[in-house]
Amino acid sequence: MVAADSEPLAELARHISAIATLGRPSPTLPIPAGWFSMGTNRIDDDPYGLGTQFDNTELPQRQVWLDAFAIDRDEVSVAEYLAFLRQRHRQPPEQLSRLIWHIITVHFMPDQVIASWPVLYVTWSEANEFCSAHGKRLPTEAEWEKAARGNDGNLFPWGRTAPAPGLAVFGQYHVHEIPLVAAVNSGEEGQSPFGVRHMAGNVAEWVQDWFGFDYYSVMPERNPKGPNSGRYKSVRGGSWKSHPNLLRTPSRNGAVPDQRSATIGFRCAQSNP
Repeated sequence: MVAADSEPLAELARHISAIATLGRPSPTLPIPAGWFSMGTNRIDDDPYGLGTQFDNTELPQRQVWLDAFAIDRDEVSVAEYLAFLRQRHRQPPEQLSRLIWHIITVHFMPDQVIASWPVLYVTWSEANEFCSAHGKRLPTEAEWEKAARGNDGNLFPWGRTAPAPGLAVFGQYHVHEIPLVAAVNSGEEGQSPFGVRHMAGNVAEWVQDWFGFDYYSVMPERNPKGPNSGRYKSVRGGSWKSHPNLLRTPSRNGAVPDQRSATIGFRCAQSNP
């Protein structure tokens, strides 16, 4: 519970209801069919360089064909997710409720600012359910990477320049784990070649695939969808807390599907008819 008596709970409920009314769906961007470079060629002589693989899970680099698809320009916002829960008469995750209560009572942040933040503390199945309810799905790991790096194999969504403020939200720290994030509809300067925003930093993002440590060496060259099973779901993009190496477009990570984290959100995609 956020508070022990009814008055603060009622106030929190009013804020959650108000935030839910402020949600606006993201524009959806087309990603054309074609080949792209997925993963990284091994580098052994520059261990601290941003071009060097973060770990061996992104090896080897493969040429992969993807059919055309579409992806949301923006990450799903707090307001969008609260509106989704409200339609289903469900309560937000306790961690999200606690965060909202804290930032409105301690940091005095207005509802419209919170509304535009990327949603946090959402499990993989909850993210998948949201996308499905909107006629979409989570992107595959390959789709996510192509949307982030484009056809020319960008190291970061904006090119090869190292991350810097204005290009991405990263490397932040807060003693109480309060997310230091940007509005989902910001980030134009650091957008990908296809115009997709916050593919590096802000929040890391659930994708469809199970995380396969050695999957790249055996994945099909056309429309890979990840292993059939696993312990972790893939998470891409790095977050507001991440080191620059995790913001690289080929860098990979994973989390148990029921994890709720202050650093993980999501966006949706859809197949072309």
